[in-house]
Amino acid sequence: MPPQDQQQQDRGRQVRHDMPRQPLRPQRQHGQEHRMQGWLQRWSGQSLADVRHELTSHLRTAGIGTAALDARLLVQQATGLSHACLIAEERTRRLTTDEARILIRMAVRRLQGEPVSRIIGLRAFFGRDFVISPDVLDPRPETELLVEAALKLRPHVEALHDESPLLCDAGAGSGCIIVSLLAEWPAAQGMALDISAAALAITRHNAARHGVAERLHCVRANWLAPVRGPVDLLVSNPPYLKAAEMQCLPPEVRHDPALALAAGEDGFAAYRALARKAADVLRPGGWLLLEVGAGQAEEVRRMFEQAGLRPDSLLPPILHDLAGIGRVVALRRDGR
Repeated sequence: MPPQDQQQQDRGRQVRHDMPRQPLRPQRQHGQEHRMQGWLQRWSGQSLADVRHELTSHLRTAGIGTAALDARLLVQQATGLSHACLIAEERTRRLTTDEARILIRMAVRRLQGEPVSRIIGLRAFFGRDFVISPDVLDPRPETELLVEAALKLRPHVEALHDESPLLCDAGAGSGCIIVSLLAEWPAAQGMALDISAAALAITRHNAARHGVAERLHCVRANWLAPVRGPVDLLVSNPPYLKAAEMQCLPPEVRHDPALALAAGEDGFAAYRALARKAADVLRPGGWLLLEVGAGQAEEVRRMFEQAGLRPDSLLPPILHDLAGIGRVVALRRDGR
């Protein structure tokens, strides 16, 4: 999970182009209050279209590459309008004073480097909106590669036996991986593991939100400690930041919980914990899919091969993301 410039594509914990160039500092408090008062006076009673355009301009000036999208999402959040309703009403609908106050508070947070997903409490992932909180990692687009790979294995996993396949997500966080898989895989049962009770509460909420709660068993656990198996598909997007990298996180990454980022001195602590038991909990012929950080794929592959797993022709052992970074390690337990 390195946060440096050369690793900007890494897991979304990278420096993105939607980050402000100059976050607001405490010494600018007076100027900030003055600006906020000016916004309140202008935006109260203004059409949503005009407000959205002005907010887009402020965000763009601050160096936020997703300014137009962010402004639209913040206006929707402040007004409670869907995207379709905003399109239909933004030229005639006026922003109320209360809505303006809400929007201004959110705009300031965005200008200070807080991701929009954190501000509105939702992140789109694999075609669905997931609730997030300060207790869980903000899902990143590159993690969708793991979900796509898992779904490619669906017919092969289902061929292992006649019962419902069991999918296990170690370190589930928001539940974006396991909930997405269960939503796309109606025959499967799921298990979500996380050491954080607060994170599991978010997992349960998202499972209910997307109609898979009855097929998902949530367990508070330190990685695979309580799992007896047999698991047909084990997935995980564990922490992989080195201790030194935790000291120089980009502003947007600092809003993620340290528990979801830090992985010991070398960034491999979570992988070691998983490797100790992965082969034991997998059914013969079962699969392991792991997200990894930039430059970690070969070492993680070696670690799990030493633990008894093997590559298989159904998937490359290392899958690369759109930036060419080795992003997912895919291995299988010997057997059927």
